[in-house]
Amino acid sequence: MRILRTLLWLLVVTTCLTGFPHFTRATIQSTKPYQQMTLPERGTFVSEQTRRLARQMSGRDYQFTPAFEAEIQRAVEFYARRIGNNGGDQLGKGDARLIFERGQTLAPTLIRIFQARDVSPLIGLYIPLIESEYVNIQAPNSAGAIGMFQFLPKTGEHYGLSASELLDVEKSADAAARYIAAGIKKFDEDPMKEALALLAYNRGAGNVVSDLATLVNQQNRGCSICALTEHRDKLDATFQSENVYYVPRFFAAAIVGENPRAFGLQTQPLSSF
Repeated sequence: MRILRTLLWLLVVTTCLTGFPHFTRATIQSTKPYQQMTLPERGTFVSEQTRRLARQMSGRDYQFTPAFEAEIQRAVEFYARRIGNNGGDQLGKGDARLIFERGQTLAPTLIRIFQARDVSPLIGLYIPLIESEYVNIQAPNSAGAIGMFQFLPKTGEHYGLSASELLDVEKSADAAARYIAAGIKKFDEDPMKEALALLAYNRGAGNVVSDLATLVNQQNRGCSICALTEHRDKLDATFQSENVYYVPRFFAAAIVGENPRAFGLQTQPLSSF
């Protein structure tokens, strides 16, 4: 009787392992460090995580193109190379572990503020990462932007903030949440409205509207952000040199921040704080 039970148990285990191969592979892949993955495995990981985060952010399935996902993967590689690079805390170059340590401290505040404006907390968590790496920058950049959310003073005025208030993290976060909410509403009929709102944060809503009119048609409107990215040569120099990378970098930052252990970060996803 004991032998029969053992044989039955082995049969069940074998059936589970062979009958659900996708589950087994997914479990192995999700726990494998990114740096140990083969290039095809990295591509699959980035694709799956991008779609998962887009669904979490929007409540819908985004139909990204392989070319757009490749842009995201290149941005993921940029962050992955910086983890533990002993580069100190230089913006854009330093050890990425320090970025996510700052992010942990700010996460509860950012989540609360963006949720209050009915905007996905993921957007609130990762805009300041790609804008400033969670540093409240006081010196204006070449365009005049300041603060953690890199607002221009003129844009700040539109949301009722003085230049000094743009250095108040909570007030600038609330202004950013309102800006994104307005963008989502503006692009409401587009299936990629959240991604377009993110692009508009960097490029300006008027420019994005013009870009869409120039490049998007019935054949490619299923992924309008993909169409803009893949036909960048038909848009202006600022788009080609700067704006085209913004949304891929956002998703790359979110992939690392929401899968920290896959990248050697001994912490929890930022959205869990």
